[in-house]
Amino acid sequence: MSDSRAVLVTGASRGVGRAVAAAFAARGDRVAIHHRDSADLAESLRAELPGQGHAVVRADLADPAAVATMVDAAAEALGGLDVLVNNAGQAYPHPITGVTYAEWQELWARTLAVNLTGPANVTYCAVRHMLHRPPGSPPARVINVGSRGAYRGEPGQPAYGAAKAGLHAMGQSLAVALAPYRIGVATVAPGYVQEDATNAAYKVPRGAEHAAQSPFGRVARPEEIAAAVLWLADPAAEWASGAVLDLNGASHLR
Repeated sequence: MSDSRAVLVTGASRGVGRAVAAAFAARGDRVAIHHRDSADLAESLRAELPGQGHAVVRADLADPAAVATMVDAAAEALGGLDVLVNNAGQAYPHPITGVTYAEWQELWARTLAVNLTGPANVTYCAVRHMLHRPPGSPPARVINVGSRGAYRGEPGQPAYGAAKAGLHAMGQSLAVALAPYRIGVATVAPGYVQEDATNAAYKVPRGAEHAAQSPFGRVARPEEIAAAVLWLADPAAEWASGAVLDLNGASHLR
């Protein structure tokens, strides 16, 4: 495909990230599949993706040096970077009445490192490559995967809600800063997403109480989140830069 783009998706070996990577590859893009500790899943995804030129890259997003190395490796393997999807994230339960002060501090630090500082560092490194795209390249995009919890609240894991709110705000700030360079920035804010074979062990099983939060009587499918990310990353979606798109099936209305 003549308009094939170079796309880096963090946390792409499982769940929503896996669906996002598959959606870009189906469009004809070259995808770098980032993972932290799931090499087998990442390699199995690369083998499944249509097209050529896909890559697997690894980093712990809490390690700034590893992030820089990973982004450079993705750009080298793909021949540049046109799109970054900041999908990787992790929630660690830490109810304020149920953990020690030491645990509270440790879990806040870990949550922010993975869900906010890590994506900020990935974005910084990716933008360095986007600024040097050759003439005629498609417009660049940064798409963040935030959360409904930034607005609805996360009482059992408040650092996660705070980190996702920070990710939303970072996206809006960078939308203004990067527009002069033809780099659009937007965010999706999903609610509950159905677990699948790749991430069932990492998620609370989605039961009737989760489905009942939406008037549709279900939770999202990973492919529905991927479809929105794909649209926001499209060259035609430039005027959505700065937006935070709720994807929660009317389970929480702002």
